[in-house]
Amino acid sequence: MKKISYHTFGLKRIDSYIIKKFLGTYFFSIVLILSISIVFDLTEKLDNFVEHNAPLKAIIFDYYLNFIPFYMNMFSPLFTFIAVIFFTSKMATNTEIIAILSSGVSFRRLMVPYMISAAVIASISFTVGGFIIPHGNKKMLTFEDKYVRKIKQDNARNLQMEVEKGVIMYIERFEVSNNTGYRFSLEKFNGKTLASRLTAESITWDSINRWKMSNYLQRDFNGMREKITKGVSKDTTIMVQPEEFFITAAEAPQMNDIQLGSYLKKQRNRGVGNIQGFEDEYYKRFSMPLAAFIMTLIGVSLSSRKVRGGMGLHLGIGLALSALYILFSTMSTSFSVSGSMSAFTAVWLPNVVFLVIGIYLYNTAPK
Repeated sequence: MKKISYHTFGLKRIDSYIIKKFLGTYFFSIVLILSISIVFDLTEKLDNFVEHNAPLKAIIFDYYLNFIPFYMNMFSPLFTFIAVIFFTSKMATNTEIIAILSSGVSFRRLMVPYMISAAVIASISFTVGGFIIPHGNKKMLTFEDKYVRKIKQDNARNLQMEVEKGVIMYIERFEVSNNTGYRFSLEKFNGKTLASRLTAESITWDSINRWKMSNYLQRDFNGMREKITKGVSKDTTIMVQPEEFFITAAEAPQMNDIQLGSYLKKQRNRGVGNIQGFEDEYYKRFSMPLAAFIMTLIGVSLSSRKVRGGMGLHLGIGLALSALYILFSTMSTSFSVSGSMSAFTAVWLPNVVFLVIGIYLYNTAPK
């Protein structure tokens, strides 16, 4: 057996070897799995592309060029786990792990290059997921709306929101084609007391925050007195724009971290309650990168042991744990959407549970 030279401080030969193996296997698994995914997706959507005469350039650059980073980031914890399990099991089978530990290197020190690699993956995941993928999602969803299936809505019903503190707006129906809302009302409150109520048959968006009302009626209340004002047309300023009526949870992946944080703050100030989907997406932007460290901890602790089943057994257990993590994440998110659990708790709970599992496996791993 060759004697392995290992120095305690700095990135030495074994550190570089593990980092290269880790990141190389990670990106190789991404290329392999996403290549298969693209083939299946293309087979499924080919009829739609042909039927709607989708240009080849748009298919490649607007759809699949954005398809790859989206799904790469979504399954990053799985890719990380597979990479760690695969090459660490191989090292254990070849007794490389035993040789490293026998040379006086602690298991904790052995984890250093793994965690450096996990930090690289986490940094890529955070940057790509928070600032690059949202821009690509806009292009991808626009492409799907045009060439695959209709996604965007052209009207909205029963819109109600607090546009300013104490000012409640309601529109029964809003049409995108003419930027006009019908059966409009705007109520202003002083505390819990109704101060005024403005209604109109229709209201049309003119420019930023400027709206034009048709056939309006305004009632101003002052104690027991009431002042009524009528008119055919009136311009007014309302701090809302038409695109805000059509923002659903499906729009959250199209916002970068800054936009998503600002949107959540704005909606909370307005008193909008149905924002769980946006909160889930926002907290996932931070929890997903940290999953790389947790999956690395579990993967190394699990696969560093040389067992009779070898790599096959480790891969089987690793895939089972990965599937369990994805299932747990999906279930906890559904609890958040239903209101049974806060979005923060739902998103972070899988990481906390699997961190506990990782610490247990680390403590029981052969040292």
